[in-house]
Amino acid sequence: MDRLEAFKSIAAQAGRGELTFPTNVDATLKLQRALSDPDLHADEAARLVQAEPLLAARTVAIANSAAYKRSGSDVTNVRAAVQRVGFRTLNALAAAVIVRQLDSKITQPDLRAKADQLWKHSAHVAALSQVIARRVTHVDPETALFAGIVHEVGGFYLLSRAAEFPGLLDGDPEEWIEFGEMEIGRGVLKKLGVPPAVMDAIEAMWNGMRALPPETLGDTLMLANDLAPLPSPLHVRAGATTLQSAATIDFVTGDGTLAAILEESAEEVSSLSAALF
Repeated sequence: MDRLEAFKSIAAQAGRGELTFPTNVDATLKLQRALSDPDLHADEAARLVQAEPLLAARTVAIANSAAYKRSGSDVTNVRAAVQRVGFRTLNALAAAVIVRQLDSKITQPDLRAKADQLWKHSAHVAALSQVIARRVTHVDPETALFAGIVHEVGGFYLLSRAAEFPGLLDGDPEEWIEFGEMEIGRGVLKKLGVPPAVMDAIEAMWNGMRALPPETLGDTLMLANDLAPLPSPLHVRAGATTLQSAATIDFVTGDGTLAAILEESAEEVSSLSAALF
């Protein structure tokens, strides 16, 4: 099977919902659905989170990041961390665990390196999305954080299957965009139960539709993607701003200029992306 046939085969399976996930993903999906219950008590949420060590550790780390700490001392237990970050952030963190679980079985060194770079990229995009949402576009920052975490989930799924198809990642990256990214991404996002608003924002990023100054969740995600200091190892989106050009993006908002906001928020972005990784 050649590369394009492999892309089309994986995309067709994704479109039919026939996705090959590690077994621990299903357990985390159930946990994520439980955390979405509006009647869930904080103590029960803490108990559920504590049962998943990776999620527990990440929740405490996020709670102590500059983005959430704001004032006061560090929290040292899951219950206090859950109270500080809130249930909506917990859902985003559960999504982060799911994304990382998708690449948990990758052992080939070259694929492992790509998966690690893709997650570092995603963590930066998520942190930047939250800050841009809160300070610039005034869309919901927790939804923006979630969108940043899952926006490359199709790429993680591709990497998790790449060992089955030798040469899958060779060749022109544009072929991944044309035959893989959207179709595979849509299938995985649907399987993960990603909300329509987030799906629409990711679709806008795929299609390259952005306004400056940014206004929507899609604009927020695309700007964060362009500003991320580490690009995706799979491709550079058509029309994306280069890292050199991204450094020159600036405009006036109600809170000042983008450059000033990013400078003021640098510690938040750095600590949040580090906690996610």
